[in-house]
Amino acid sequence: QVQLEGSGGGLVQAGGSLRLSCTASGRTSSYYAMAWFRRAPGNEREFVAAINWDVDSTYYADSVKGRFTISRDHAKNTAYLQMNNLGPEDTAVYYCAAEMGRVTRVTAGQSRLYNYWGQGTQVTVSS
Repeated sequence: QVQLEGSGGGLVQAGGSLRLSCTASGRTSSYYAMAWFRRAPGNEREFVAAINWDVDSTYYADSVKGRFTISRDHAKNTAYLQMNNLGPEDTAVYYCAAEMGRVTRVTAGQSRLYNYWGQGTQVTVSS
């Protein structure tokens, strides 16, 4: 079992930046991919970014490419989502997720494959 705790959300003006963190505990010695999803009011949950254990592969939704960067620090069992040039369209609850094994370009965005989820952190971008 892996427990995830997300943090770092808040209120920011358009054009600003935030960094989200997701710290894993429990079975952290296993190899697992980590990802971020988000859900805006009235919308379905959507994929944001994912990173594999060996950090050699990262995947992003088209809507965040060039603005968001996912990374991870194994020593801290933590994944990060650096979000730059935020816009009101990025307002959502952001959830971190983990899945044992690797994800690919095809599977990274499939939320049903992720077995572990954090509690969500609110990001609000004002115009």
